[in-house]
Amino acid sequence: MSIDKEMQDAINEQINAEIYSAYLYLSMSSWFEEKNLVGFSNWMRCQYLEETMHAMKLYNFVNERGGRVVLKPIAGPETEWDSFDGVFTQVAEHEAFVTKLINKLVAIARKLDDYASESFLMWYVDEQVEEEATADEILTRLRMIKGDNNALYTLDTELKSRIPALAVLPTILDQPIA
Repeated sequence: MSIDKEMQDAINEQINAEIYSAYLYLSMSSWFEEKNLVGFSNWMRCQYLEETMHAMKLYNFVNERGGRVVLKPIAGPETEWDSFDGVFTQVAEHEAFVTKLINKLVAIARKLDDYASESFLMWYVDEQVEEEATADEILTRLRMIKGDNNALYTLDTELKSRIPALAVLPTILDQPIA
């Protein structure tokens, strides 16, 4: 059975939101790079890759269910921020917004008795708990160290060690890595 048109259209909107998220995090990465905070920049690049993976998982799901992905224009992200914690304030707010979007998708799946979509979307529900917690943790730490360049350097060094989730490339490529 193919995906219901209402669910397909809602997932297409979510694909757009996930690609916008990727674009936003790439813009933030560039901003941090300009500030010579390569750890923060790296963290944002990893977020960019994860958001791209999220979009591709949705893309693949629609196609697997016999639907059609219709891509729409992506809004331009912000490019300037006033502070490091200002960036992560936006990250935390954005992730909370994405959680609301995912919850709306689950509500649509439940309304349509679309158990396949509901099951698929539970991964995103769990992922958003992690995304919000991570953003809040970094934001809290930035607020604690405000003005302490040594602590900022330490956090930057820590964030430099982040690597993208191993599932990113196979999902984006829709094939295993050889």
